[in-house]
Amino acid sequence: MMTALRGLAAVLAFGACLASAEAADRAVVVGGQTFVNKGLVGVGRMPATLRDKFGETFGSGSGMTVDPQSWRRTDSGYEGQFVLLPDRGYNLAGTTDYRSRLNKLTIRFTPGRTTQDGVVATLADTVLLTDAAGAPLTGLDPEAGGVRPAADGFPDLPQARNGRIALDPEAIARLADGSYFVSDEYGPYIYRFSADGRMLSAIRPPDAFIPMRKGVPHFGSNNPGPGAAAPVPRNPETGRQNNQGFEGMALTPDGRTLAVILQSATRQDGGNAPATRHYTRILMYDVADPAAPKLKAEHVVPLPVFKSGNRTLVATQSELAALSDTLFLLLSRDSGNGYGMKGATSLYRGVDLLDVGKATNIAGTAFDGTKPVAPAGVLDPSIQAATLTGFIDLNDAADLARFGLRNGGSNDRNNLSEKWEAISIVSALDPAAPQDFFVFVVNDNDFITQDGFQAGVPYKDESGADIDTTFLVWRVSLPTLVR
Repeated sequence: MMTALRGLAAVLAFGACLASAEAADRAVVVGGQTFVNKGLVGVGRMPATLRDKFGETFGSGSGMTVDPQSWRRTDSGYEGQFVLLPDRGYNLAGTTDYRSRLNKLTIRFTPGRTTQDGVVATLADTVLLTDAAGAPLTGLDPEAGGVRPAADGFPDLPQARNGRIALDPEAIARLADGSYFVSDEYGPYIYRFSADGRMLSAIRPPDAFIPMRKGVPHFGSNNPGPGAAAPVPRNPETGRQNNQGFEGMALTPDGRTLAVILQSATRQDGGNAPATRHYTRILMYDVADPAAPKLKAEHVVPLPVFKSGNRTLVATQSELAALSDTLFLLLSRDSGNGYGMKGATSLYRGVDLLDVGKATNIAGTAFDGTKPVAPAGVLDPSIQAATLTGFIDLNDAADLARFGLRNGGSNDRNNLSEKWEAISIVSALDPAAPQDFFVFVVNDNDFITQDGFQAGVPYKDESGADIDTTFLVWRVSLPTLVR
């Protein structure tokens, strides 16, 4: 036992040194508390060609959650059980009948190892998600009229032409009883699944979030499957933008509040143009009884902005992690840049501290109906938005270089890929630094590989790339988080 503790102490000490003398320069203050980014301390990969137990291409990380009871120290570092949530499947040429699923991983982490094997992730199992009757779910885009009528305690649900519930899963949160909340882009809805993947319930958000075309709900995202018709009009007139649904979701540390956030502004809130989609919305549900969730708050969140030449652009958020009932980590990024894309260099990838503590609660007001919070991207003067404070820069050149990675330059496998969409927090379990944690961030590789197989069909992505599932891990000090 003493040998194990000494070994761990050495690992922790090395990781703290590697985190660099720049740690003080990465400290930020929010609400009178100091948060410290101590640097990138680990990298790992799972190969793009990996297949799950159903023989289909592994789906990377649109969302991620961890069983906190499984996280422990080992002789060489740490070990725990994680769940990665893939999205709706390989769909660069239209959606397919990919069955929604969860991928269970065993992760071993050795902080401070500067090779790209500090995180070793092993696929342990894959669980299919089903509806309440046990039928598989599908990634196919719903068409006009693609609605399963409300029944058996469920609201109207997005439905594909094959009769299955259509799900584009983007975020996942694990409850203490082993069940999961999964957020969706089609609805956008929130679903609860049992530990073995059966749908238990569904949360329909306020009307302001529901995509409307010609006065009726239309859950399509303009990614029709084989033989299906494209939606008319192409974009919803109100509600969530195509492919911009509930991208981020988090359960607060006490397990009583579920927060879920749109990827960008609704159509009526300025989401009809990239330059005006600045203000998105976050919903807070009381889930003390997860079978009877209650909406208790709704806030407006300003998305990060960045410069591209003389233009000011708006990032889209990709994931949420809760530090308290009012403070969160928000993962956001630009689009179209990175390995496998035409553009090599990202202009923005970052994790911000999101504080909703003083933001206006608009739940139950006219803003939940037809009244926009930010018409043409200009915030209604009656609303105080949440605040963002920069915390982790995923594109930090010094951090990446220590592990042989970079942002830009040669567009190869060591250039970060485009989409970083999953985040989880685990304790450093360090008695000398009880408020230190590891922030795991994982990419969504869009199933891009040269040796793919899904929904009964082999495929080869036209980019020529094999984008690995990649884990990046930062050590941070989070004074408000109690685990």
